[in-house]
Amino acid sequence: MDLGPGEHEIFSGHPSWRSILGFHTTGLILAVVGGAIGFLASGAGLGIAIFAVILLITILIGFLRRIGTTYKITNRRLYIKRGLVARKTQEANLQRVQNVNTNQSAFQRILQIGTVDFDTAGSGDADFAFRGVGQPEKVVRSVDTAQREFQEDLARTPQGQQGL
Repeated sequence: MDLGPGEHEIFSGHPSWRSILGFHTTGLILAVVGGAIGFLASGAGLGIAIFAVILLITILIGFLRRIGTTYKITNRRLYIKRGLVARKTQEANLQRVQNVNTNQSAFQRILQIGTVDFDTAGSGDADFAFRGVGQPEKVVRSVDTAQREFQEDLARTPQGQQGL
């Protein structure tokens, strides 16, 4: 993301590693089952090898999914980038953000993760959310800070020279 003149980053992050615990738990269960089948079919060597390969693949995929998603808040925009090879990006001007909502299940509250959902004016993109972020209340405070800075910059800029 290229920052424009006068634009600076307020928040940058990825989904928390805690947000993919379910994925890793499923991978661990598959690794144990695969290892047990390999052990019963051909002995300890194959069982351990299957277990290790499935576990390593699970950890690698989880890591790549996590680092492949980036969330940014600047004093002008919200930005989401997903993917390492194929890429999907979403941007919303900060002035169009109308509501910021957080969603956390009881389990997510224990893990201190959640989803921060943004409602933007005039946008058909109903799925603009920072999913799986650690301490979502900090993200909300960052948006508040960004909006406050945006309004202050707007007040300082002479009419007709806003360039936003």
